[in-house]
Amino acid sequence: MSKTAVVICPGRGTYTKSELGYLARHHSDALDHLAAFDRERTALGQQTLAELDGAARYQQAFHTRGDHASALIYTASFLDAQKIPEQIEVVGVTGNSMGWYSALAVAGAAKPVDAFRIVNTMGTLMQDSMIGGQCLYPFVDENWQQIRGLRDTLLEQVAQIGRRPDHSLAVSIHLGGMLVVAGNEAGLSAFEQSVTPVQGRYPMRLPNHAAFHTALQEPVAAQGRAALSAGLFQPPQGPIIDGRGAVWYPKSCTTEDLRDYTLGHQVVAPYDFTRAITVAAHTFAPDVFIITGPGTTLGGAVAQALISIEWQGLTSKEDFQTRQRTDPVLLSMGLAEDRSRLMCAGF
Repeated sequence: MSKTAVVICPGRGTYTKSELGYLARHHSDALDHLAAFDRERTALGQQTLAELDGAARYQQAFHTRGDHASALIYTASFLDAQKIPEQIEVVGVTGNSMGWYSALAVAGAAKPVDAFRIVNTMGTLMQDSMIGGQCLYPFVDENWQQIRGLRDTLLEQVAQIGRRPDHSLAVSIHLGGMLVVAGNEAGLSAFEQSVTPVQGRYPMRLPNHAAFHTALQEPVAAQGRAALSAGLFQPPQGPIIDGRGAVWYPKSCTTEDLRDYTLGHQVVAPYDFTRAITVAAHTFAPDVFIITGPGTTLGGAVAQALISIEWQGLTSKEDFQTRQRTDPVLLSMGLAEDRSRLMCAGF
């Protein structure tokens, strides 16, 4: 009996030191796609994926650049999705932030090379502009249970700081049990000073990240619309869930609407990844959620989103880890063990 799955594509920050060589390790057989993507980059005078993925060592300042990271992450995500066994029925696709572009290709809403052009263009434009930055802060404890009142307090702090003269600050991504806030240096610094350091690493400023999903990105969105036509999009072949939690169905959307959202709201308004996951759970009730590579960091956010609605009785990190050992609700292709289980299709 086949299993059903919702596929989730990760966003920026997931191709890290341990992912160097990911394409060579897992996708050396995808020569046609890799060559097509590299032709796009070569035509722009950019380093090829082979050069980036095959570098002698990982360099954070280099590999996390928008024009490099976006192409690497998209390629890994898209090619991973192609290796999901046929006996697993994909009932929906979604992504986190930049993962929306990858989700377009996985759901068939753009041809692979066209989606690559979209993500490579937007990653390059954002890198060239580098408007603002992002910071990550949790509102759950280390057992992934919400700390009473903290989320509302954080939202109010963000709003208050954003109203100060010369300060720009807004919620960028609702990411499971965390908020990603974005703004200019004054806004981010004020936020970092207003919150209590926790877990030895938060608040966490994200390197080489601009103020994604805020009004500060309006100039980038305008440049994207000027560079990318509706001809790069097509109706999806299956349902795709966006950063508002809206579901795009194959026969109920137009390429113009997809382009308008992708190069408009998706760039300049908050991305509610938590809602995308909870809508996917309630709407499609999959047997499993599959996170494509690269990286392993998105699993926590997906689990926290499911815990927030007590999906199948999950109420804590402990519940989730116990469930994972016997009947996994989540498989991450960036984890060798999960990848192996997935390829067996029996879990």
